[in-house]
Amino acid sequence: MTAQHSMASFLKGAALLTLAGFVVKLLSAVYRVPFQNLVGDEGFYIYQQVYPFVAIFGIWTSYGFAVAVSKLLAEHQDIEHAGILRAAFWLIAIISASAFAVLYLGAGVLAGWMGDPLLAGLLRAGAFAVVFMAPLAIMKGRLQATGNMAPVATAQVAEQAVRVAVILIGAFAAVSSGLSLYAAGQVAIAAAGAGAFAAVLLLWRSYRSQRERSIGTFRGGTTKKLLVTSLSVSMSSLLLVLFQLVDSFTVYRLLEQPLGAEAAMEQKGIYDRAQPLVQFGILLATSLTLSLVPLIARTMQEKSGRSPALYASLAFRVSVLFAVAASAGLTLVMPYVNEALFKTPDGSVALIVFNWQIVSMSLVLVLTAILYGFGKIRVPALLLFIGLMLKLAGNLLLVPLYGITGAALAGNIGLAFIAAALICYFKKVWPLQFAHARFYGWLTAASVAMTIAVYAFVVVLVPLLPWSGRWEAVFITLTAVPLGAAVFLLVVSKSRIITEREWYIIPFGRRLAALQLALNPRKKRS
Repeated sequence: MTAQHSMASFLKGAALLTLAGFVVKLLSAVYRVPFQNLVGDEGFYIYQQVYPFVAIFGIWTSYGFAVAVSKLLAEHQDIEHAGILRAAFWLIAIISASAFAVLYLGAGVLAGWMGDPLLAGLLRAGAFAVVFMAPLAIMKGRLQATGNMAPVATAQVAEQAVRVAVILIGAFAAVSSGLSLYAAGQVAIAAAGAGAFAAVLLLWRSYRSQRERSIGTFRGGTTKKLLVTSLSVSMSSLLLVLFQLVDSFTVYRLLEQPLGAEAAMEQKGIYDRAQPLVQFGILLATSLTLSLVPLIARTMQEKSGRSPALYASLAFRVSVLFAVAASAGLTLVMPYVNEALFKTPDGSVALIVFNWQIVSMSLVLVLTAILYGFGKIRVPALLLFIGLMLKLAGNLLLVPLYGITGAALAGNIGLAFIAAALICYFKKVWPLQFAHARFYGWLTAASVAMTIAVYAFVVVLVPLLPWSGRWEAVFITLTAVPLGAAVFLLVVSKSRIITEREWYIIPFGRRLAALQLALNPRKKRS
């Protein structure tokens, strides 16, 4: 196999997984909106309280361990593969069994710590989702190691599609039947297990044709390598879920005494409306830039062709560009977006504060991915832990004072610290200039232009509309958001702070390159 063909196969596989990851994350962000509309803020609170428990184990194993298994197989000879897979299977099986025991047997204790004993049923339902962790991780890892990405990508999308379908159909059936919101929440949590089972069935056929036939052994610290690699790969993806876990244990309890149980549930549910908005913003900012991370690692190894500094700088600039656009845009229209998606504009101030986590989280995801490519694990892990502790301390201090706005501010502080510290650490590892002052100047100009355009549009349009309430909010959202995005992109394209050649590197960047060339006909492509 030629180096060119190897590179082409590598990029094709990476693009396939990137596309699958985009679809999965998009579904994860989108389903929460109809779900909240079905069960209301109280029902949304019930689901979001328990979701982090299932998500943490799912991300760590089906994603982190799959990458770890794939990496370990790629680093060793075929004769050792059977031993590696066997050791990995038993390690993940032990973790899965422990997670099941904690969630199922400890459900009452965990629910008590969260301040709502009725959540125990949801925790027990979530325990069954971890049963499929071991086979999922092994099969994904083995297929990725051989470059067979198509079954993995298909299984990822199918897993999420089944999960979303079960959540929405189950919630509709539970509400229509007059069952409690906790019953609807149990169905929604159990959907994770249904999706994982579907993925196992889809992967089994491809895995069976490639599974190891030999009886190899491997004595090379498999357990330690698997644990370290899986945690390092998934730690940035786990961060947002861990922040949610902190909220599960603190926000409701801190609000219950001053507000009462029912009002505290509703406030927590309103606060959780920010999750799909932030997820969508992060999706826009990182899905394209994270596709550059494998290119950075590849060019570092080959030491030929384009410089890895180009890809690293581009990943940073594009991530900041889309993250700021998403956060600033949502800030301008948040009351309308809030009401259009979730029926009421309640809690819009808290959601505006929360939504700026898109910028910090996007930077954290990109920087940790690049640092992992350098083998830098411990310092980023330590910084993430410190940021998590800042979030916890911030909740304890700010929620009693400012309610859910305080919880959002605490998250901003924790993530901003992590992002700033990672940038400083990255500069020590690789003294790279991410962007020139011109980039930040034009980014500010694009944001200001978008703000003026959207604000003027809303001020002029709202008095003329024949509707009010949610229909007005829907119309403003569907018109002001595209307007703001168009103005922002026009300024960015005219400034050429991302060149045409750079746009071409990014998946789906050809249209933006074409727009930029049309706006700058006399500029040479560079």
